[in-house]
Amino acid sequence: MNQINNINRRKFLEIFGCCTCGLMITSCSTAPITERKQLKLIPESTLNRQAVQIYENVKKKTKLSDDKKQLEEIKEIGSRIEEAVSAYFESINKKDPTYNFRWEYILIDNDKIKNAWCMPGGKIAVYTGILDVTKNKHGLAAVMGHEIAHAVAKHSVERASRALVLNVGTTIADIASG
Repeated sequence: MNQINNINRRKFLEIFGCCTCGLMITSCSTAPITERKQLKLIPESTLNRQAVQIYENVKKKTKLSDDKKQLEEIKEIGSRIEEAVSAYFESINKKDPTYNFRWEYILIDNDKIKNAWCMPGGKIAVYTGILDVTKNKHGLAAVMGHEIAHAVAKHSVERASRALVLNVGTTIADIASG
């Protein structure tokens, strides 16, 4: 009986391994601009939907800044970056990877956190603490451009796909070890 289970387990792992390799090969894509190969097992639309939910929770659970002037500056910088990204891809006759983004900007009132981030789909947050570091709109534009570049390059899709592979691999190792 044990020998039958080992044969079945071995056969399962062989078939699963072949299927996984096939899936991985077909799931390889290239990152915009750099043309670096990346693994995309999870649809971008799925991550964008999840990002919207998380972003809405952040807006509900954190204190947003009342500084309308600073928020308008953030939105203006963001709008210029949006336009620049679209213009760049149009100039090289490639599909704009942000065509389906629903850009949104918030300013979180927290002077202790010196950070900003951009979620998949163009959901951007800037913490008031980073404003002392960036000093002016040019420094803020550099930080925002960096964060937006992560979303344009689809780094979240790549990270989520790697996490999925790791989880599945761990499960398979558990099955293989009995």
